[in-house]
Amino acid sequence: MHITLLPQHQQVDLPGRHRVSEILRHLGLLPGTAMVIRGDLLVTDQEFIEADEAIEIRNVISGG
Repeated sequence: MHITLLPQHQQVDLPGRHRVSEILRHLGLLPGTAMVIRGDLLVTDQEFIEADEAIEIRNVISGG
C-alpha cells in the first residue's frame, strides 16, 4: 500500500494487507493522534487497507 503522511508530505510503501491500527503502530503513531483517509472517506482503526490501496494519514491537531 502507498501511504502519504501529512503535513510532512512523506511517502511510505508498506507491502501486504493491514488493519489501520497495525499501520499506525508500524509508523510509530498512537491511535487517536492521526486520521486515516482512503479516497474521500475517513477509516476506523479496525478497517483493513489492501496492498493495492493508497491512504493519507494526517496528524490530528487540537487547539484550546
